[in-house]
Amino acid sequence: GEPGSAISIRIRGNSSLRSGNGPLIVVDGVPLDGGDSSAGGSGILGSTTAKNPLNFINQNDIESMSVLKDAGATAIYGSRGANGVIMITTKKSKSKEPQLNASSSVGFSSYKGKLDVMSTQEYIAAGGTNRNSSYNWKDAILQSATTVNNDVSYSTGTDKSMTRLSFGASNTEGIVKNTGMDKYTASINNSTSFFNDNFKVDARLTYAGIRDKSTLLSNNAGFVGNLIAAALYWNPTNPVYDNSPDGYFNPGYVAAAGANPGNYGSQTLLNPVQLLDAYSDNTQTNRLFGNINATLKLASNLKFNFIFGVDNSNSSRRSQLLPTIRIEDNARFTVAGVEYFGQADIINVNRFNKTFENFFTYDKEFSKNFKLNAVAGYSYYSYDFDQNSITAKGFVPEQVNLIDNIQGGITWANGGGGTNTFGSRTFRNKVELQSFYARASANLYNDLNVDLTIRRDGSSKLGENDKYGNFFAIGAGYKIFSGQDGLVNDLKIRGSYGVTGNQEFNANSALQVARYINGPNQGFGDLINFNADLRWETTTASNIGLDFTLLKNRLSGSLEYFNRSTTDLVFAQPGEATQPGPPGTKFVNLDAVLENTGFEASLNYKIIAKENINWDFSINGAFLKNTFKETSLFIPTAELNGRGLSGSFVQLLANNLPAYSYYMYDFQGYAADGSSIYTDAAGNNSDLGLASRKILDKTPLPKVNLGFSSSFSYKKFDAAVSFYGAFGHYIYNNTTNALFFKGAFPTRNVPIEVATSPQSSSDPNSPSTKYLESGDFLRMGNLTFGYTFSGGVLDRAKISSARFFVNGQNLLLFTNYTGFDPEVDIAKPFNGVPSAGIDYLSYPRAKTISMGLNLNF
Repeated sequence: GEPGSAISIRIRGNSSLRSGNGPLIVVDGVPLDGGDSSAGGSGILGSTTAKNPLNFINQNDIESMSVLKDAGATAIYGSRGANGVIMITTKKSKSKEPQLNASSSVGFSSYKGKLDVMSTQEYIAAGGTNRNSSYNWKDAILQSATTVNNDVSYSTGTDKSMTRLSFGASNTEGIVKNTGMDKYTASINNSTSFFNDNFKVDARLTYAGIRDKSTLLSNNAGFVGNLIAAALYWNPTNPVYDNSPDGYFNPGYVAAAGANPGNYGSQTLLNPVQLLDAYSDNTQTNRLFGNINATLKLASNLKFNFIFGVDNSNSSRRSQLLPTIRIEDNARFTVAGVEYFGQADIINVNRFNKTFENFFTYDKEFSKNFKLNAVAGYSYYSYDFDQNSITAKGFVPEQVNLIDNIQGGITWANGGGGTNTFGSRTFRNKVELQSFYARASANLYNDLNVDLTIRRDGSSKLGENDKYGNFFAIGAGYKIFSGQDGLVNDLKIRGSYGVTGNQEFNANSALQVARYINGPNQGFGDLINFNADLRWETTTASNIGLDFTLLKNRLSGSLEYFNRSTTDLVFAQPGEATQPGPPGTKFVNLDAVLENTGFEASLNYKIIAKENINWDFSINGAFLKNTFKETSLFIPTAELNGRGLSGSFVQLLANNLPAYSYYMYDFQGYAADGSSIYTDAAGNNSDLGLASRKILDKTPLPKVNLGFSSSFSYKKFDAAVSFYGAFGHYIYNNTTNALFFKGAFPTRNVPIEVATSPQSSSDPNSPSTKYLESGDFLRMGNLTFGYTFSGGVLDRAKISSARFFVNGQNLLLFTNYTGFDPEVDIAKPFNGVPSAGIDYLSYPRAKTISMGLNLNF
């Protein structure tokens, strides 16, 4: 829900344990590196996620997007395409006549969710302490947000050259106060032919300036929580402001004798409005993306292509928490009897990526029954990444601009531990990839297509004994019917089989990595151990599909079965398992298999297809089964956070189970004394020992994904609607587990059903099925109405057309999930192993209504 936030894309399931599971994204023939262009990592009250690396693209510049899923289609990208490929093609000038297009829209967003806690009146009625004030968490941290988008593009051309220029500006407010994103883009796309069209150069250059604004949000906040937690648990009878020196009301519950009343102990709350006002977090990212594609015609059937691409980004994140807010775990130092608080961080991230593609294409029709297209080439990719950061803690209360006076923090060792509070870090990574590849595609009798791809891929990430891998794919398709009249018009069967490598894991995983420590125990400390035999993860994929057109070309669709399994999974072996060697982590290949099998179906029906009226309907569905097998490992993941939950985990990977299967206590209700009742695997009442946890037949990965849409047009009026959903999966509500249990009340606010539940106040909030909920949902993604004007006044203004539209996003949501939104996946790794389907203090998703105008000159 947060503007500019990171996204998670999965094509046919997860194929790796620690490596990247996201698809390769190719923009105008240049593969992106898949890394973050902005800073994430450790924050003040927990870690944060980097922003979406695709934000540099102006969506109005996109001409088309296509998804490559099967082995035959993705094989041309080799190791980069093991998780599927998304190809983005941007717009070019299509006419020699000058064309000017302008569009502008404004949108209004508001909170749409059912998660709530008690009102002031409900809190008092339930027995909470009345402090004679009234507070509503939505008013404290949420707002009605506005989004403004403006785009202008100009295209023109000659017989030899075509050019398109575009400029975009968008300003997006988040529904959580102090969040949002401002983006400014400019691009030029030129295509020029030389020497009687024997030499053609396509060039594109894009610049994006992005300013992300965030507040105190985090993925793994502890008992104190973050802004959203503070807003939910604040006593609704507490005032927000008072006459204290800092102007904010601080409850100051005393945890033990001698505890400072101005600091939280085991019970104190953080004032959410004070957090909003005391914290600032801004990230400025500048990104320059460009590529040149030169095509030289060597003969009538032979041409040579050279692609050179550059992707350069510089991002600076600056955050600070003022010393006026007294958070004990955040830089609380006592020097000469004086307490100091506050923290400032500056993080700079730089990326410079280069792409070189060289390939020959031979295309010849030998006869009407035999056509051949062959490609042979070499590619080289270089990805450079460096980061530096500075952290300062302990400022005097008078300081309000910590970032620009970061040296104002405490720079001497504190009296208690001798640790310098002013810290800096730097690191640099470089990854290189190179590939030799060849592909042949033959068409026989216009009915049979056969494709064969072979590659040899090399990566600097692999061990010195296994840097190269050989991979291949073969695909075939046969037209059973083509262009027939009657019931069946077209019918094609197709299939593919292929093996690709995956190297989307951390750089330097095969090398010995050490960090020098200067001090009393100076020397090198091992972080990662050397493994010369670290080899490629290998993904074997096969599929068979059927494409068809029926009912006089009114009904079209496809059916497809697929199987994809990954072996030699890269995994981080903890230091204690590497003994008697150095204690650092060692990356190894597991003797295990991660398998995804599934079935996909899509249908499109033209309900009405006439000159002035058109109406069609589309539906698609995907059914997925995931299994981790041929292993004896028991790998925990999905670490929880919150009071009493530190070190807890609720998912595992084990033999013959779906990946990320839930593993926890089985909640059966409350005993007469209000204590929770759990059952063990045998169905007996159990204590809370680890052995009493149960492996559940429930996973966070959806078994069914469904989408359907419909579009309608009548003369100059158009309308479209789309729905999508996911079913068969479960979400663990870490928010409820951490915040909403009987023992939290009345110190903290909770939902009314928690305050009035039979649970005992002394009953621990242990991880259990009490907090495991169905994640099934069906959402109306978009609803759009538009009307196109032309002629009359527009002609006199030299406007060829004007389209006015109204759009709604997330207007309807059907779900039983009690959190902010069921479409959630907060990163909750455990010992570096990723998780899935955990909800913890997630950013609420908004509903948005926008209206706009598109003008064509």
